[in-house]
Amino acid sequence: MRLLVLLATIAMPVVAWLSNTGTFGPDNGTVSDRYPTLLVAAGYAFSIWGLIFLLDLAYAAWQATGARKHDATLGRVAPWAAAGFALTTIWMPLFSMQQFWLCLLVIFAAMACLVRCAWMLSVDATPSSGQRAWAWLPLSLHAGWLSLAAFLNLAQVIVAYELLPASNQLPWSLALFALAGVMLLAFNQRMRGNIPYALAALWALAAVYVKQSGHALAGAQVAAWVAVGIAVVLAVQTVVLCLRSRAIDRNRV
Repeated sequence: MRLLVLLATIAMPVVAWLSNTGTFGPDNGTVSDRYPTLLVAAGYAFSIWGLIFLLDLAYAAWQATGARKHDATLGRVAPWAAAGFALTTIWMPLFSMQQFWLCLLVIFAAMACLVRCAWMLSVDATPSSGQRAWAWLPLSLHAGWLSLAAFLNLAQVIVAYELLPASNQLPWSLALFALAGVMLLAFNQRMRGNIPYALAALWALAAVYVKQSGHALAGAQVAAWVAVGIAVVLAVQTVVLCLRSRAIDRNRV
């Protein structure tokens, strides 16, 4: 299973490169621009994938070598990480081929797998073993980004298949923002204030604000400020949870 994690991790940047060179069809940015929504983020935000891939590769190599091969916590995380990485890989060509229903299923499944990893490590990771730096951080960052990306994908599916009015996106977009916000806050609460998870989500929300504040779609300005509101609440929650967790740890000592 540890080797499978490593292979799935290597596959992600390789398939991303192939997708961006048009191997499977139009690149992700081109496809995304065909279906503008009030949840889409500014293009620069997707550069976070470079950091995610790099940290995931470091995690995969680390967990497959040395004494870590026998670590019980990493052993429990490995199947979920392998599945999350494989699903992330599969999503990229599917999106280029505009298989949007499959994309939606895959990205939410990938998010669930990686949130599971982040939650397990938030509860069980031992700082002295290096798990916080080498496993918890990369998997939490990946999970945080997908927690927003899944809803961006959902909005594009709605527009692509005309499931709801594309000319009046604000009402249903606000519902998606609310669902995304509730999910982010619930997951963050369960993980006792996961800083990398929250930072990835904040990066995405800031990019949504940047994109929507200059967008021509009706309701874009409202969407921009809703993204800011969710970001503020998430940031405050993370600070409060982290302070509370530290206070509990001090009292135990």
